[in-house]
Amino acid sequence: MTLSTTADPADPPLSLARVDFADLYARHLCRHSQFGINVNHLAALFGVWFGVYAMLYWLVPVVWVPVGLAAAYWLAVVPNLPARVSAALAAYLAGFVAAVVYAPPLPAWAVWVYPLLVPLCYKLQAWGHKVFTTAADMTDFNRRYPKGRPLFWVLLFYEVPFLLNYLLLDRRRWAA
Repeated sequence: MTLSTTADPADPPLSLARVDFADLYARHLCRHSQFGINVNHLAALFGVWFGVYAMLYWLVPVVWVPVGLAAAYWLAVVPNLPARVSAALAAYLAGFVAAVVYAPPLPAWAVWVYPLLVPLCYKLQAWGHKVFTTAADMTDFNRRYPKGRPLFWVLLFYEVPFLLNYLLLDRRRWAA
């Protein structure tokens, strides 16, 4: 799926099928260079995903629903990930699916909690930027990856791999 952008015509358009992981990870570090914001974002994304997956699993209580969603996601992003990030993401997704499947289901009267997790955890993620404010100049990245729908979709798919790369595989940056 190719997404058009308003970037320099010499730059290839953003594509979910063809992502320069290293370059987008460098962009990620411009606003997410602190350990705390990466932990905050991973916890918030876990909550957002949990709200969606748990609601779907509550509606269709078949283990293949969350397993299939996680597998489809992993297969969509893995061609653009370094091998170690692919392995870390596979382990994360296995743990995440186990959390969804083995969490006690909510009673019918409380099922509204699942969709409520999505905006609450999204706000938790936004709150992280108020606490962890270190940022680097993004001028060059903003030219190559202009804000808009294409960038939104690419970051939506690749933020968890960026976070796992930082937290598990790039510890030398923690002190920076």
